[in-house]
Amino acid sequence: MQIFSYLLTTIARCSNWLFVKSKVLPEHPIEDYELDPSIPTFYVARLDSVSDMVALDVMCKKLGLPRPSQKARIGNKELNRFVGIQTPPSVFGNSHKPSDALEHSKAIFEALKDSDNTDAQVIPVTILWGRNPGKEKPGVGTLLSNSLTPSWLRKCFVILFSGRDNFVRFSRPIELNQLLNDKADVEELPHKLLRVARVHFRRQKLAATGPKLPSREQLFNSILASQSIKKAIAEEAKAKGLSQEEARLQALRLLDEIAANYSDAMVRVADRALTWLWNKLYNGIEVNNSDKVQALADKGHEIIYVPCHRSHMDYLLLTYVIYHQGLVPPHIAAGVNLNFFPAGPIFRRSGAFFIRRSFSGNKLYSAVFKEYLSQLFIKGYSVKFYTEGGRSRTGRLLPPKTGMLAMTLQSMLRGIDRPISLVPVYLGYEHVMEINTYLKELAGNSKKNESIFGIFKAIKNLKNYGRGYLNFGDPISVNQFLNEHQPDWRDSIHPTETQKPAWLNKRVADLADVIMTEINNSAALNSVNLLATILLSNEQFALPKSQLLQQLDLYLGLHRHAPYHDNATVPDSSPEGLLDHALKLDKFDIIEDSFGSIISVKEKERALLNYYRNNILHLFAVPSLIAQQLFNRYSLTVDECRKEVALLYPLFAKEWFLTDLKTGYIESIFEYFAAKDLITFDGHLASVNKDGSALAQLEMLGKVIHLTLERYAITINLVKRHQGLSRSELEKESALLADRLGTLHGIKSPEFFDKKVLSAFVTSLKEQGFIEQDEAVGIRGTESLHTLEQYLKTLLPARIHQSIQHIV
Repeated sequence: MQIFSYLLTTIARCSNWLFVKSKVLPEHPIEDYELDPSIPTFYVARLDSVSDMVALDVMCKKLGLPRPSQKARIGNKELNRFVGIQTPPSVFGNSHKPSDALEHSKAIFEALKDSDNTDAQVIPVTILWGRNPGKEKPGVGTLLSNSLTPSWLRKCFVILFSGRDNFVRFSRPIELNQLLNDKADVEELPHKLLRVARVHFRRQKLAATGPKLPSREQLFNSILASQSIKKAIAEEAKAKGLSQEEARLQALRLLDEIAANYSDAMVRVADRALTWLWNKLYNGIEVNNSDKVQALADKGHEIIYVPCHRSHMDYLLLTYVIYHQGLVPPHIAAGVNLNFFPAGPIFRRSGAFFIRRSFSGNKLYSAVFKEYLSQLFIKGYSVKFYTEGGRSRTGRLLPPKTGMLAMTLQSMLRGIDRPISLVPVYLGYEHVMEINTYLKELAGNSKKNESIFGIFKAIKNLKNYGRGYLNFGDPISVNQFLNEHQPDWRDSIHPTETQKPAWLNKRVADLADVIMTEINNSAALNSVNLLATILLSNEQFALPKSQLLQQLDLYLGLHRHAPYHDNATVPDSSPEGLLDHALKLDKFDIIEDSFGSIISVKEKERALLNYYRNNILHLFAVPSLIAQQLFNRYSLTVDECRKEVALLYPLFAKEWFLTDLKTGYIESIFEYFAAKDLITFDGHLASVNKDGSALAQLEMLGKVIHLTLERYAITINLVKRHQGLSRSELEKESALLADRLGTLHGIKSPEFFDKKVLSAFVTSLKEQGFIEQDEAVGIRGTESLHTLEQYLKTLLPARIHQSIQHIV
C-alpha cells in the first residue's frame, strides 16, 4: 500500500511539474494571517486528492510553510498534515468511499488534549482547477469544470486542460487551542470543525466561480414565465394593440438586447490580453483593501460593486482586479452605446449586460430589465454598476443616478435569501486616456459615439500612462442600512409585487449619498494629482524644485499623520521619487537656470491637470481652509477654527460627498503643522512662525480651495445684491459671472464654469438655510448668508472680491 501511495504521489509530482501553474492568494499568507510555521500546522481541503495535496505541497515549499506531504508532531504522536473532507468517486458511477477526515480530526484533537503544548493551527485551503462554474445542464465543459467532484480519471483531464489555471487560496487559520478552551467535548469538536469547513468551501467555490450557468434559452424562458413579465406583456399588448405572442416576442428581443452571455473561456482569454495591456499601459496597478471584499465572500454575501467612473478602462480594470483576487468577475451594467461590433459581443461574453440611458415611456423594457436584474441576484451572481451613470468629465464625483440602486432594493423586496452588500470602489489614474476628449466636450463639443474606429485609434496611441489605483471602500450592508433607516422594510417584501413602496425613493437617495461618500473616503493620492494640486495653486504654474519638494513633503506628511480617512491611501515613495516618476509622464517641464531647476506645468496640460487635482481636492478641504485662516490672521484658537469650519463644511460635504468630521481631526492638523515648525501650538492657540518658509507653505496650501470659494462668492454676491432672482436666473447669471472672472484671472478649471456644479451649490444653499426660495418673490438670502459672505471676504484676496463686486 505504501509503495502504491508513493508511486501515485510521484506521478502527481511529475504531472504538477509538467502541466500545473498555480496562483496563490493571498500572496503572503504568513504575514497577512500572522501564521506561525513553527507550531503544528494542518491543512483542510475539500477533496482528499493526491494532485490537490501535491499542488499545495509545492506552494507551501515556496512560501516557507510546513509541507502537507510531511507529518506533524504533537507530543509523541505523528499525524498527517493534509485532511481531505470528501473522497473522489469511482471511475464508473458516483459512489464515494467514506472519508477518513473525521478520524484525522479526532486524532488531532486527542493529541492536543494529551499534550502539554496545545498550540496548533488548521488552515482551510481552497484548491480549484480552472474557474469554470459549469452549466446547469451538464455537458463536456461541465465534466472538466469545478462543478463536479472528479474521479481520478476525470482529474487527469482536468489537470491536462486546466492545470495552468490552478488556484490555491489560503484562508485565515483556525486556532485549535481556542476551540479546546471554548468547548471541552473532544467528541463534538471534530464534527464541528468539518461542518464549518464544508460551509466554508461551498462559499469559497461560489465566490471564485459563481453559480452554475443556465443556458441562454433557459434563462429567457424562466424570466418570461415570471408573473411580473406576464403582466407587463399583457399590458403592452393591450396598450399597443398587439397580440399576446407579438408582445412576448418583443419582450424576448429586449432580453436578447440586455442579457449577458458569460463565458469562462472568454474571461480566460481576456485575462491574458489584459495582462499584456496593463504591462503596456501602466507601471503598475496598486490595489488596496481587497480583504474587505474577501471577508464578504467568506460570509456568503451577495456582492454589488459600485465604483466611480473615470474612464472606459474602469470596466476592464476592476473586473481584472476582482478576477485576480480569486473572485468571480461580476456581471457589469454597461451603457448600450458600448454594444457595437466587435466590442459588444466580447463584453457580453465577459459578463456585461446592456442598459439604455432612459427607460421613460417603455414600461415593457423597464419590467424586463428589472426582472433580469432580480434573476441575477436570486441566482447569486455578483454585479457591478456605476452610480454616477456616466464618466466624470471634470474628475469630481458626479451626482448619483439612482435608477440601478432603486432596482437593487426592489429586487431585495422580492425576498432574496442572501445578505446584500454594496462595495464602493475608488478608481484613479495618473493618466486618463479620454482626458483630451473630456476637455473638448466641456468646451461645448458634442459627445461622439463609441465605434470600432475609436478602438483602433486608442490601440494606436497606447503609451505609458503611469500607475493605476484601485481602492475598495468600506462595504455597506443593505440589510443593515434598511434596518437602521427603515425598520419596517420587510413588510414590503412580496415575491411578485412590482409597486414601489412610498419610502423607497428617500432611502435610495440616502444610500446613494453613503456610497459616494465611501468612494471619496477611499481616494488615492499619487504623483500626478499631488503635483497638480501644488502647481495649479501658483499663478505661474511653476515652482523651484526645492520649494516644490518641500511642499510635496508637507502634503505627504499631512495625510500620513492627520488623515482625512483611514481608507485614503498615500504613496510610500519619497518626494524625490514621486517627482522623478511624474516627470517621466511628460506632463511637466524642467527649466534650468543659474539658480537651479524650476518645475512647471506644460502649457497644453494646464487645463487637463485640473482633472487629476479634482480627484483628491476633497482630501484638502479642511487643511486648506485652516491654512488660509492661519495665513490671514497669524494666530487662531481651536474653538474659533472649529466654529468657522462648521460654517463651510456642510457646503463642502454636499459638494464633495464628505463624511462627518472625525473627532480630533482639526487638532491633528494643528499638531502636524506644529511638528513641521509652521506654527507653535499649545493645544488651544496656534500661532504662525513668521520666520523661514512657514507663511509661504501655508499660503500655497490655503490656495488649494480658492476656486471653490470663489464660486461660492459669485453666487452669494448675486443673491445679496439682486434679491428676488428666480433660480434659473441665478444659475444663468452665476455661470456668466464665473466665465467673466475666469477670463480676468486666467482660470481654466472646467468645474468653475460647470452649470451642474452651480446648480448643485444653489440647492445646497437652500438645504443649509442660507437662502429662501418663493415662486412669487424669488430667491432671498437669510441672515446666515450675510455671515457666510463676510467669512468668505476674510479668506479670498481683495482683488477677487473687487472683480466680483464690480461685475455684479
